[in-house]
Amino acid sequence: MANVTSVSGAKAAPMTAEERKVIFASSLGTVFEWYDFYLYGSLAVYIGATFFSAYPETTRNIFALLAFAAGFLVRPFGALVFGRLGDLVGRKYTFLVTILIMGISTFTVGVLPGAASIGIAAPILLLVLRMLQGLALGGEYGGAATYVAEHAPHGRRGYFTAWIQTTATLGLFLSLLVILGVQLIVGKEAFAAWGWRIPFLVSVALLGVSVWIRVKMNESPAFQKMKAEGTVSKAPLTEAFGQWRNAKVALLALFGAVVGQAVVWYTGQFYALFFLQSILKVDSQSANLMVAAALLLGTGFFVLFGWLSDRIGRKPIIMAGLLLAMLTYFPLFKTLTWAGNPALAEAQASSRATVTADPADCKFQFNPTGTAKFTTSCDVATAFLTKNSVPYDVVAGPAGQPATVSIGGATIQSFDVIAAGADAKARTAAFEKQVNVALHDAGYPLQRSAAKVPDAKLDGFIAANPELGLNAAAVRAGEHATMTGQQLVDAKLMTADEAAGVTGMPVYTVAGGGSFTMVADPQRVNWAVIIAVLTVLVIYVTMVYGPIAALLVELFPTRIRYTGMSLPYHIGNGWFGGLLPATAFAMSAAKGDIYYGLWYPIVFAGITLVIGMLFLPETKDRNINAIE
Repeated sequence: MANVTSVSGAKAAPMTAEERKVIFASSLGTVFEWYDFYLYGSLAVYIGATFFSAYPETTRNIFALLAFAAGFLVRPFGALVFGRLGDLVGRKYTFLVTILIMGISTFTVGVLPGAASIGIAAPILLLVLRMLQGLALGGEYGGAATYVAEHAPHGRRGYFTAWIQTTATLGLFLSLLVILGVQLIVGKEAFAAWGWRIPFLVSVALLGVSVWIRVKMNESPAFQKMKAEGTVSKAPLTEAFGQWRNAKVALLALFGAVVGQAVVWYTGQFYALFFLQSILKVDSQSANLMVAAALLLGTGFFVLFGWLSDRIGRKPIIMAGLLLAMLTYFPLFKTLTWAGNPALAEAQASSRATVTADPADCKFQFNPTGTAKFTTSCDVATAFLTKNSVPYDVVAGPAGQPATVSIGGATIQSFDVIAAGADAKARTAAFEKQVNVALHDAGYPLQRSAAKVPDAKLDGFIAANPELGLNAAAVRAGEHATMTGQQLVDAKLMTADEAAGVTGMPVYTVAGGGSFTMVADPQRVNWAVIIAVLTVLVIYVTMVYGPIAALLVELFPTRIRYTGMSLPYHIGNGWFGGLLPATAFAMSAAKGDIYYGLWYPIVFAGITLVIGMLFLPETKDRNINAIE
């Protein structure tokens, strides 16, 4: 390593206009990445209706799986393809290619005909676009980090590259603003029909600005120097991963830095949102606003920790972020529960369910795309309890016997979906209703919607719902009946127009007689506490993610830097991080504990902490212009 001059006592010069332009041009690509990521998540229902709904469920599920997973799965291959290109022909031109592919792919989604127009070609083309975009993204981040770092003054690489890390927040807010603006202008019906395409189409403006700026940029000084000296690698892939001295650096980067960073990042920004919405049942709009507020409050810490890493080192900050996350995840997420859904927290503390089942009947419910089917009686019971955030214990039962669920004083028998055959739908409805009634009686925050009951079905409805305490004669007379628990039941005679198309007989609305939904009472949701906890989680993200770009750039020599850093970054974030929500949910389902899935990020953060502390070198004062 060449000698370097310490900058700890020097006063940093202001960022020049050229340096600001380098950061801006590099960051636009990662804004694209997050803008598109949030668009796909926010508009998934419209994309599915346009491209997949014309096909049988199995076909739709296959395409949904491929479209969702393709972008993540191919990113490491994009890192290899474009990392090699960047080390062979230069950062600038590779940068232009990746953003063109990415931007054109995003724009094309907005003009791609749906299945109603071109049949099965529509989902196939959508899949191709997702794969092209994933490939381009595999080269985008490594290029952005390398390009900025190689332009940054010595001693300020952490600060300069940390600006790239803030683009996730910008991409989120940009997508939200565009979606909400288009919905407001065209209306909900038009948005569902065709307006959802507009956010994809307007991305062409972002593409145009980014390409225009990047065309005007110069090649990075480090690559220019290497090219002038004739030391450009002729085989970056072989040199980076085929030679042990470099391959071990890539492995160290992956397991000693990126894996831990990835699981902390996904926990703080994605799993926290999933936890609020799917586990605590906070309404989607409120949960998104809470996460957005936390991102606004926490985003500046990316730059702060990037700047601090130039002073005290990359390693201490990243390792401290991992350690803090490991020590505090359980209390923080429990605080989220008490603040987000106090009634649920109270019920969980006072009433657990017991599932008695043949152990061979219970499977590990790993379902990353939501398409897997779990059909045994144990899986039916545990999946339903997990979906409703009910803690439970699994007790071994007699072999070959269907599982039972005990809640309070009630015991409900589950069933095998395949064995039920044509009766599976009715058995599912009956089982879920019985469990929901028992949960409601045990204090869980379940709300029951109104039921519309035609006169011909009234007697059967009353017989099937004895807990309502209805009297058929009183209902038909238009009188009010009293439900068990002193809840008022409105048995109102409806006109034919009010009866949703049912003609020829009276239809009654029975309040509290319909389907059950687990909810978080908006009046009891503590916004301040939730935003505070989410902000702490985001700060952990900024600690591990803010300095990571500078660290990765500094780990690898110039001749293979683009290739070497891109692959571990995308394997760590695309695979270890991307699988976190599904794996954590499956772990919680297996254990009957909504917090048990937190062991996934804690364990992988711990692995990275140990490997990083023992073997990861400090890199902040390295001369990144060195060829070897």
